[in-house]
Amino acid sequence: MSDERGGRDTALSGPGAAAADGIGGRSLVGRAARGAAWSGVSTIVLRLGGLVVGIVLARLLAPEQFGVYAVALTVQGILITVADLGLSADLIRSDEPERIAPTVATLGLTAGTLTAAATAASSMGLASLLDSPQAGPAIAVLSLTLLLAGGTVVPFAMLQRRFQQRELFFVGVADFVVSTTVTLLLVALGFGVMGLAIGRVAAQVVSSALQFLLARVVPRFSIDRTVVKGVLAFGLPIAAANLLSWALLNVDNIVLARVAGATALGYYVLAFNISSWPMSALSQVVRSIALPFFSRSQGGTHAFAVVAAVAWAGALPAGTVLAALSFPLIDVLYGERWLPGAPVLAALGLYGSLRVAFDISAGYLYSQGRSRPVLWIQIVWLVALVAAMVAATQAYGIQGAGWAHVVVAVVVILPAYLIALKLTGVKLGDLARMAWLPTAATIPAVAAAVVATLFISAPVGALLVGGSAALVVYAALIWPWLRKQLRLLRSGGARERAEV
Repeated sequence: MSDERGGRDTALSGPGAAAADGIGGRSLVGRAARGAAWSGVSTIVLRLGGLVVGIVLARLLAPEQFGVYAVALTVQGILITVADLGLSADLIRSDEPERIAPTVATLGLTAGTLTAAATAASSMGLASLLDSPQAGPAIAVLSLTLLLAGGTVVPFAMLQRRFQQRELFFVGVADFVVSTTVTLLLVALGFGVMGLAIGRVAAQVVSSALQFLLARVVPRFSIDRTVVKGVLAFGLPIAAANLLSWALLNVDNIVLARVAGATALGYYVLAFNISSWPMSALSQVVRSIALPFFSRSQGGTHAFAVVAAVAWAGALPAGTVLAALSFPLIDVLYGERWLPGAPVLAALGLYGSLRVAFDISAGYLYSQGRSRPVLWIQIVWLVALVAAMVAATQAYGIQGAGWAHVVVAVVVILPAYLIALKLTGVKLGDLARMAWLPTAATIPAVAAAVVATLFISAPVGALLVGGSAALVVYAALIWPWLRKQLRLLRSGGARERAEV
């Protein structure tokens, strides 16, 4: 299911609302911290598990098979955002979730059903359009996930609303176990790409059932015309922004499939997935708590600045060190035949760090009831990226595609988000003052990793020494600053307890 969830401009506050969600008198920061901790555990465990499975599949499947599945997953990933329609927004922030839940459930299920049917019917045409007709059957199978995603809008939103990241962790573990078991079994039996698609559907069935069970939500369907307009008025821009966000994450796959072919796409997808490790891990934690936290926090723009700086302190070194160690990392984990994807990491590592900053900014804007600026930023982003991607890929291949992401992000999107944040009252000077030390501390950490790759020829040694050296250098420089920022967040929670 898509993790791109938005929010509505109806703040949840006061003891009555808290009691309705079963969260009692716990402090907001305490609930958010517990949620973030469980989200972090979930992300680390599942990412490590996914890494192991990815290594196994990389040795079982050829690069062109990875490329075919990437095309099918691209279509599914883009369309699954439509099945949500941004409907979870009202449930996460509304002060009357029980009232609007049946309407949201009905709209979500309807959208999911229509999207799934349309995707299945047009699967072969979509695959041919992307110059990968072999992906057609996989797209048809994956269309079932759109129906399931539309039907689970309510339980997913309620789990997010209550900061129930522990329960979502259990859902994620079940999803991973089922997906891995079914996929590896079918691939071993010779199903190839279809094994990956069937495994994803089987996992979605199990995770959907668990969401209803753990959220203690009984499916209820009806339409309340008095709330439909409000739900859709805020939700549709978020759905459009999410759709564009997924398009942004996958437009490179589409361009590469058309320009460079499935084999080159396979190398690129592997590199992109590796670069996404820190981005996905940190973004998942941020997304799981950002909307409910910023919606209810009394810290205002200062709380955003602190959270953004702490997230940047994790994202920037993770992405850049990953890029610096790209060659030994791919050699050790995936094998020498995948090394053509290593140069792409030099660009995509930095891009992954920027994506975390953009996710935090979007979450804050949603919490302030400003979904439309995010939508416009995504539109500009998509247009600029498509133009840059086509030109760069034709000229420089998959490496050009990677650097196109970075150039567009730095030149176009970063200024756009800074302007949108400034219009909400965020002081850009505060952001700069908080972010400069993590940025400066990353430079010697990356240098330590690069030196290791230059002087140690053995891939395993370069990876272990370079990674350890970068971690030690960065931790020594950043730890006092990080402790100070965490104290600021806790003091914000004390103010929140006093004011609620």
